[in-house]
Amino acid sequence: MSSRSPDELLRIEGIRKTFPGVVALDGVDFDLRRGEVHVLLGENGAGKSTLIKMLSGAYTPDAGRITVGGEEVRISGAQDSEKLGIATIYQEFNLVPDLTVAENIFLGRQPRRFGMIDRKRMDADAEVLLKRVGVDVSPRARVRELGIARLQMVEIAKALSLDARVLIMDEPTAVLTSEEVEKLFAIVRRLREDGVGIVFITHHLEEIAALGDRVTVIRDGRSVGQVPASTPEDELVRLMVGRSIDQQYPRERADAGEALLKVEGLTRNGVFHGVSFEVRAGEVVGVAGLVGAGRTEVARAVFGADPYDAGTVHVGGVRLRGHDVNSALEAGVGLVPEDRKGQGLVLDASVEENLGLVTLRSSSRAGLVDLKGQHEAAARIAGQLGVRMAGLGQHVRTLSGGNQQKVVIGKWLLANTKVLILDEPTRGIDVGAKVEIYQLINELTAAGAAVLMISSDLPEVLGMSDRVLVMAQGRLAGELDAADATQDAVMALAVGTTSPSSPSNGTEAPGGH
Repeated sequence: MSSRSPDELLRIEGIRKTFPGVVALDGVDFDLRRGEVHVLLGENGAGKSTLIKMLSGAYTPDAGRITVGGEEVRISGAQDSEKLGIATIYQEFNLVPDLTVAENIFLGRQPRRFGMIDRKRMDADAEVLLKRVGVDVSPRARVRELGIARLQMVEIAKALSLDARVLIMDEPTAVLTSEEVEKLFAIVRRLREDGVGIVFITHHLEEIAALGDRVTVIRDGRSVGQVPASTPEDELVRLMVGRSIDQQYPRERADAGEALLKVEGLTRNGVFHGVSFEVRAGEVVGVAGLVGAGRTEVARAVFGADPYDAGTVHVGGVRLRGHDVNSALEAGVGLVPEDRKGQGLVLDASVEENLGLVTLRSSSRAGLVDLKGQHEAAARIAGQLGVRMAGLGQHVRTLSGGNQQKVVIGKWLLANTKVLILDEPTRGIDVGAKVEIYQLINELTAAGAAVLMISSDLPEVLGMSDRVLVMAQGRLAGELDAADATQDAVMALAVGTTSPSSPSNGTEAPGGH
């Protein structure tokens, strides 16, 4: 580590943290200066989350020291962290659904007048913060009414309300559109100019050079290097995963077979209208579009999780009953949801139990579950996917994001799924784990499955899709072959600046609901 700079806000030296059977951090060094963006980079499970939880007071280190402004400190809880001027925006939202936006922003710190909460002032102060982060939402709106992108911006507004000198941002762009990312970057740059030190965690390597000043790389619980943010991406990857990754999007394209999934005229009044497309065996069809375009809503309707008012869904030539998940499961349809923790996993259950969720009924005989068969199948699939875990009995909650996603996908592999719908399959996952997920997609399509992949990561859509569907305002705005799908072409359709193509499947032009 270098000697202390006069602008140093925070320093971590020789931090070690262990949990039963696991060394999470082992001798990590890190420092943060006034008015800089210091990127913390590493694979899922490298120890980044453990480190920031120590700075926020959730964990205390077993060894090492933390200094703030040159003074050694002990952070035993969230209040200690806030008093030291440290605010953390977690990847998992820390908001109360039934409270308003303003109540969440000032939770525990509400302004008071004559001993009562001053709601007028609270709403006015919240409105100022919301405008600062560029989000159009009422301070009086209930948090449960907001989509994921707006929830993220409310979290940022909440952190800004603390007037922190150190701001930790854990994957803040993971759920944002490119336009929202630019707004966030503008906010971060203004904070940097104001002298705030920002710890920025991201898996989007292109964001590092655009925003960062320095990068500290953590691998297997150790800090393995500190480099300038201008360091080439391939060198960052090598530091992060300990090996080179030759191809970021290893799509293995082959001739597509029969149409396994056929959607015609799918409509849910006020949400999406006249959506028609098909996905063939051995094919990956990507779905692009801005947040709010209706992509997730269509996916959930196809899977039977949500109702629809008109249209049909056929799998393997058989029409599925609407709003009937069992009908979809019986036909071999699987869904990896956007919110893997809330909808894709039972967090307090084990890896083995989660892997067996879909096959529990089919593996039962006379009401008794074949426990031995389930265990053997879970062990096989966990090994095939390379899930990093202490054992099959480990609670899924304690796995890294990338390993949690492998478990979500793994349960569908066990079920021999014919049509797999992936909604944001690599959100919040490091580059090494992403490539492993892409290889799984290749294995699925090579085995004859059909994959429908929704992603806000446009390079991912372009790199992994055989065809790209673009949604805008609840309608299918166009379809592009892989050869014609460029970022400009997709975005032109997504924002409605070009006439939609007219695919043979009867796609309707974008318009109002």
